[in-house]
This record gives sequence, C-alpha cells and structure tokens, in this order.
Amino acid sequence: MQYRLLEKTEIWITPISLRDADLAACAEAAGKVLGLTPPEIMVTDAQTNHLVFDVLTPTVEAGQIVARKQALLDALGRVAGVQISPDTEVHSDGILGMISLGPDEGREVLERTEKLADQIKQRLARRAKIFPTGTEVINGQIKDTNTPFLKGRLEDMGFSVTTSPPLPDQQNRIAGSLRDAVEEGYGLIVTTGGVGAEGKDQTVEALLALDPQAATPYVLKFTKGQGRHAKDGVRLGVGRLGQSTMVTLPGPNDEVRLTWPVLSRGLSENWSKERLASHLADALRQKFLDRQPHHAH
Repeated sequence: MQYRLLEKTEIWITPISLRDADLAACAEAAGKVLGLTPPEIMVTDAQTNHLVFDVLTPTVEAGQIVARKQALLDALGRVAGVQISPDTEVHSDGILGMISLGPDEGREVLERTEKLADQIKQRLARRAKIFPTGTEVINGQIKDTNTPFLKGRLEDMGFSVTTSPPLPDQQNRIAGSLRDAVEEGYGLIVTTGGVGAEGKDQTVEALLALDPQAATPYVLKFTKGQGRHAKDGVRLGVGRLGQSTMVTLPGPNDEVRLTWPVLSRGLSENWSKERLASHLADALRQKFLDRQPHHAH
C-alpha cells in the first residue's frame, strides 16, 4: 500500500560523526535500505552532529519505511567517514516517522496495512464506469441503449456503476477519459462503440495508447481502403492500467448483448486480458458467421 508523504519528506540522523564522508555515498546507502533510487533521495544538510536526507518522491510503499531504523543506521555506519553511536536516532515527521517503529510494532502495522490494502483493492475492483462513444449518440440520432443495459447487468453482479455522457470519436479525448477513470479508482471501465474499420472509429486506438500490450483481436478483416474501410478490420480490446481493466465493446446493442455472457463470465472468473478479448471476439464473430448463406452438400 502506498503512503503519500504530504511534504513531510525529511529524515534526520542525530547524533552522528562525519569525517571526510562522501554524501552521495550516504544517500545511496540510505536509498538502498528504503527502496529509493538516487534521484529519489539526497542529503540536504550535513553538520558536525547530524545528517539530513530529503525524500524526493511523493509516495512510498509501506514496506519501504516501516521499522527500517536499524537497517538504515547499519547501512550508514558502513559508509567510510560515518560513525554511528549507540545514541544515534532517526527522526522524521508524518509518515516517515514509521521508520523508527520497533520490529514487533512494525510487523503489526504492515499486517494491518496489507489487510487494508486488500480491502481497498476489492472495493475498487467492484467499481465500474461506462463510456458510450460516437457523434451520433451525442447528437441524439441514436439512443444509447447500451449504458442502461450494462449498468443493470453489472449491478446485478454486485458492481457499483457510474455512467458518463457520450464521448466524441477522438482518440485523445477517449484516452484521457479512460485515464481519468483509472485515477478515480474504477476497477472496470467499459466503452461502447468506435471499434469499427472507419476512420472515425478511435476507441481501440485510445486503449492502445494507454496499454500498448492490450489484447485487440480482430472480429472481421477487410481490405484497407475499400469503401469506407479506412482500417483493415474490426477489433475489440481488453487492456490493463494500474489495477483497472478496460474493455472496448461494439456499438450496436444486439452486439453488446451478444458479448455480455462472455464479459460477465470473464469478470467472475478473473480471466486474463488475452483470454477475455479472444472470447469476446469469438462471440461477436459468430454473429457474422451466422449471416453467411448455408450451402447444400
């Protein structure tokens, strides 16, 4: 679990004796103990009896700092020119003060933190946000029947669902809205529309901008440039960003309904993004296969 330092970023070591000590080496030693890279910690003050570090990252993981006092002092004591005494203490305000916790107290704090982090993770995983896309939806030419359908089904599964006004067919706008939803703590983010082969269809591209390794299998393939086909096919997508799963579904309501059993099962069974995307594409592909004429044998 991450802690925000909230501008309480100094670590004081006192009393300490320094004689021709390399301050960069001191920062490196402290950084290794606290899991910080050289750009994330530096010495800001060194006097005859104290040494002050400044942590330059806004957040730290609990395990980096809780009960790390003795390890920190031992590491500094091994730096040439640095002498630690039995009276040397570590002083910090705010979250960094947990460096000085004893082993037993620190273990208890980490256990509570881990439990709380799991609870938060589970709660966020059940928060969903739905984004319809398309100029025709924005202009009222087409009624958005997907959002109420998905909202009802997800709520039946125990999700807390937030809906959004429709987004324009613009990659940057869609990607920005998805990123905002991730930062707002939605564990599941679903878009509808914009997965076709026309130039205006930008949803899958927005997904790939956030997760270049997103699974985006083809549902249908076309010859690029023929008719309205500015792209070489129709794709669906499933990506991950942080703790969030992002799913791009088609726009037609019958297709959303067709993919729903797969999506609900994949969410329930925690499928990988590759497996979920593949099964979603298979379900939608079946619609087009069923339209093919049957020939007698």
